[in-house]
Amino acid sequence: MAPASASVRPIQSNEALPPHSFHRVAVRDGELRYLRTGSGPTIVLLHTLRTQLEYWMPVVRELESRFDIVAPDLPGHGQSAAPRVAYSATYFIDVTEQFLEATNVREATVVGESIGGAIALGLAARGSAHAARVVAINPYDYGRGGGIRRSSALASILFTIFQWPVVGPFTMAIGTKGILRRVLEGGFYDPRRLSPELVQLLWECGTLPGHSRAFLSLSREWRSWIEGRAAYTHVRVPVTLVYGDHDWSRAEERQANARALPAASLLSLVACGHFASLERPADVAELIREETADTSVA
Repeated sequence: MAPASASVRPIQSNEALPPHSFHRVAVRDGELRYLRTGSGPTIVLLHTLRTQLEYWMPVVRELESRFDIVAPDLPGHGQSAAPRVAYSATYFIDVTEQFLEATNVREATVVGESIGGAIALGLAARGSAHAARVVAINPYDYGRGGGIRRSSALASILFTIFQWPVVGPFTMAIGTKGILRRVLEGGFYDPRRLSPELVQLLWECGTLPGHSRAFLSLSREWRSWIEGRAAYTHVRVPVTLVYGDHDWSRAEERQANARALPAASLLSLVACGHFASLERPADVAELIREETADTSVA
């Protein structure tokens, strides 16, 4: 399939990064937009479901003076292409590996949050040369129907309806920015940390061609994220599992991941929900600095 970049209209971010920091690269089925900024050891940032690279800006501002930071919009998110594919965990891992190959990233600290965390662990399970260490924050690999259904009663209803033929696409199509904000707020300990500017940007990018279809597919592929946990036992690089103490995951699910990962440490962020890098950016950045320093010394 030809790259879909021609159909993507530019959307402005209010973040103060120079235009030359943003790029596009061809991968399977289309193109990805990505940010590359700073210099030093390489850190790859993989965002959550239904967000985009701007999600990481509070953390980027903390890190860019000391690190080479690479942050893509995942397929069907942000200003990347939204090809007609099944948006399974395997698909995201495949495309991320192709992206890292195309951008010449090797032996990086791969930091992922939510689906980004599950993608990072999936890469490491393959023995990918791109990942020297993984920091998986609130990895999205649990919950019947998808972990986001635990966000709120509204999210549970919506993501149940999304599974239905005909009605699911219709419900997705008539969603509003207010509904998006309410669902996202369910991922915060303190919803005041969700900025109106980010919600507006996420809403605008969600209206790009194919993006609602892509998110509907992602929500219907929920089993693939849980099935991906079976590969965690193959991970041999150091892993730091980080959970907000108010994340959607449950204690037994966190402990199961820690047991499955032979080289993992398990940390908790206090007074923090699922969207940790928005809620506790300074703490997340400090953790990344510490983990990357360990890799450099090793």
